[in-house]
Amino acid sequence: MELKDIKKVVQMMKENDLSEFLLENEEGTLQLKRGAGEVTQVVAAAPQLVAAPAAAPTAAASVAASAAEAPAADDGLVEITSPMVGTFYNSPSPDADVFASVGMEIGEESVVCIVEAMKVMNEIKADVKGTIKKILVDNATPVQFGQPLFLVDPA
Repeated sequence: MELKDIKKVVQMMKENDLSEFLLENEEGTLQLKRGAGEVTQVVAAAPQLVAAPAAAPTAAASVAASAAEAPAADDGLVEITSPMVGTFYNSPSPDADVFASVGMEIGEESVVCIVEAMKVMNEIKADVKGTIKKILVDNATPVQFGQPLFLVDPA
């Protein structure tokens, strides 16, 4: 990723008052965190990972992992959350069938949506087996890191 692209992301974070940004693709990982007016960036190439400073633990990874498996409000449903900031799409193109709909049976490897980040279309897998009970986001709307996208009744 080029510096000008990172600067655009930082500007977007400031304009939208975002505290975290995570982009993972075949080129590597870009993770940005803001706090008290400063931006910390962690950039990794696909085979290597540049660790964040000890003062900034990788809580985002553990939050994302636990949020994907955390049950929703006392009804036994599991949330599928957004792993990054971007735009939610429920189908690969406007005229194509949706990836997931209410009542649909899904497996752990099922693609349930796309989140577009910086013109990269990232397929989001369910990571849970079950039945889609609720879709929490409208098509073509912005989503935040960790935002619940679907509620699933696990099988």
